[in-house]
Amino acid sequence: MSAEIRAYNQALGAEREEIANHLARLIDSRLPDAERKIWHAHPVWFLDGNPIVGYSKLKDCIRLMFWSGASFEEEHLRLGTGKFKDASIRYTSAEQIDERDVRRWLKKARSTQWDYKGLRKRGRLVRLA
Repeated sequence: MSAEIRAYNQALGAEREEIANHLARLIDSRLPDAERKIWHAHPVWFLDGNPIVGYSKLKDCIRLMFWSGASFEEEHLRLGTGKFKDASIRYTSAEQIDERDVRRWLKKARSTQWDYKGLRKRGRLVRLA
């Protein structure tokens, strides 16, 4: 885990830090080649400059978001709204994290991507994989 992500997690408070650390370890283990950084104030993992997965603190939970998650066709992921292809799940405790689900979603995140990196240039999303 990078120092900046560790600092982000530590600032969340004990219960949310436990959730965030668990998610960061899972993501790092499945996307070891991804660039990881704080982007728009929360941890995000990128493949070839394209955002893939990240998590953020909401009022009452930690939200795990997949930028291309709407294309995963997974019942536990809540679809985003608007023109983006995101989907997410919310956790209020680390015990709620089903590692099999997260590992499956991370596998899909690698193989199913929309080009967020080129969105500004094109003005629309294009499927990469």
